[in-house]
Order: sequence, then C-alpha cells, then structure tokens
Amino acid sequence: MGRQRAPKNAVAEPEPGTGGPVAGKYTTDTGTAELVPDGDNPNGWLLLLNGVQSSHVDLADPLRLDFEYMRWIMALVADRWGASEKLRTLSLGGAACSMPRYLVAAYPNSRNVVVEIDGALAGLVRDWFDLPRAPLLKIRVGEARQVTESLTESSRELIIRDVFAGSKTPHALTTAEFTAAAKNVLVPGGVYVVNCGDSPALAVARREAATIAAAFVHTVIIADPPMLKGRRSGNVIIAGSDAPLGDGAGLPRALLGGAMPAQLWDDEKVRQFGQSAVVLSDEDR
Repeated sequence: MGRQRAPKNAVAEPEPGTGGPVAGKYTTDTGTAELVPDGDNPNGWLLLLNGVQSSHVDLADPLRLDFEYMRWIMALVADRWGASEKLRTLSLGGAACSMPRYLVAAYPNSRNVVVEIDGALAGLVRDWFDLPRAPLLKIRVGEARQVTESLTESSRELIIRDVFAGSKTPHALTTAEFTAAAKNVLVPGGVYVVNCGDSPALAVARREAATIAAAFVHTVIIADPPMLKGRRSGNVIIAGSDAPLGDGAGLPRALLGGAMPAQLWDDEKVRQFGQSAVVLSDEDR
C-alpha cells in the first residue's frame, strides 16, 4: 500500500503472460516488482517490491515459508485452530500471497481474501505462482482500510495486516480507529495480527502494542530476542483477541524452531511494554 508510482517506461521487462515465473523486473501500478530465482532452491522465487524484499514462494511446497515472521504468524494461527477448521481469513497486503497460499494448504476448508492495492501486481502474481482460485483464495484489489471498513460485521475469524510503504506501515492502518474497524469484522474471539516493522528504539512497536491492547482483552508479542532487546531493526508480531492467546506450552515451543527462534510475550508483558506509549489516532500526523 502507498508505494510510489513509477513511470510506465522506466523498466525493460520480460514478456507477460508466460504462465509461470520469469526472472526480471516488471512495472506495476505502484512501482516496480522484481522476481529473482532462489539460488538455494530450484523451486523458490523471491519477490522484491521497489527494491525491498517482500515475499518468497516455493512453487513445490506452499507450506514452506522462508520469512521467519511469516512462520511465527502461522505458528500463532496453528495454536488457535486445527487443520479441519472452516476459517475465514482476511490478509491485508498481498505481494506474492505467501501466507494466504499457506493457509489454503494448511486449512483446506478455509476461505481466504487478500487485499492488494496494486492490481497489476495481483495479476502478475496469479500468473507466476498459479495461486488457488476463489473461493479458496480471492484477491480483492483496493486500499486496505477502505475494504476493511466495507466488510460485514463478524465475518472473519482471522485478520493479518502485513502492509508496507517502503519500510513503514501506512499510518491509517495503525490507528485506534482502524483497529476498531478490524475488530468489528472479526467474530467474537477472532484474532487480529499485525506485522510491525521497527528500529532498535522500538517506538513504533510500543505505540502499536498500546493501540492493540486498548482494543482487545488479550494480546501477545512475538519476536526474536535481539529485536526485543533493541539490538537491531526488524519485525515485531503483535496480536490481539478477546479470547486467550498462546496460553499453553505449545506456541512457545513451536517458536523455538527455525533458524531464528522467537520469544512469546504474554498479555501482561505486552501491556507493560506499551504502557508509556500513546495510542495511535487518525488525528496524529
């Protein structure tokens, strides 16, 4: 969302409509997409949007997620719902649809809607990666807040916000007003998950934590220890629900796997983390 528009003649690109991924740069509605083969995996492809790594797809295995933060989110989902559940999910921010593609494979009875602002990118991604079709996976082209506010009350079990303009999530998707709109779309006990990108100061994550904690009864944070100690920039996963989150031993154990083990902060620690921060508002600028 919010990526800057590039001139239509700015990129020399391969011929479209190949029916599969072709390495190269492509002009989209909001900038440039670059598709790069994974040198370590003959079935893997990396998608960069305006020069920033955005998604990884393994054509042979939709359950393989190379981005750690995506694995953490899916571990949270697996801790709440079994594979036979009839999940209705909303993914804000599509890119290569790595997580929605995973959800289709892991939850065969799920119905997944992706909101992507870039219609040209959505078309390319469908062409490259042979994504499942509606109703399993529907891509809706539009602005994430406008689409969310238009949806029926209590119509989704899970909302995942993974929207970036460069390295930042657009302000309009972080505020108390937007969080209330997302909560309105969730069923009672549904889960709202956000991917928050932040610097070592963690100022953004504190405000996001305070905002989500103000809206939901239960919260958790997932991130790797160096990130939580303010030693690097990276991803902080924040989730809210009116039902308990990660209250057993299963999720902390699952988060210890992978190349980058993560910690789970419970509701008390999340509220302590965000207690000195001001809740985000539409009026902030």
